[in-house]
Amino acid sequence: PWVGRLLAAAPDPAAERAALEARQPTGRLVGAEEVAGAIAYLASPLSGATTGTALAVDGGMQGLRLRQAAPR
Repeated sequence: PWVGRLLAAAPDPAAERAALEARQPTGRLVGAEEVAGAIAYLASPLSGATTGTALAVDGGMQGLRLRQAAPR
């Protein structure tokens, strides 16, 4: 819903969504069901051996590195 509100406020919501998706390493936005799946995993007995980690459910955004500015 948050992204939907941001896109709805843009002058061209379709173009803004396309630009946002193009910036994602996976080429698409992460869905609420994907976040819910990660939460369900962490809350389940299946995650019993998962300790001391941060689970980024962000489509790869955490691992992105900014491009260096071109020399002037």
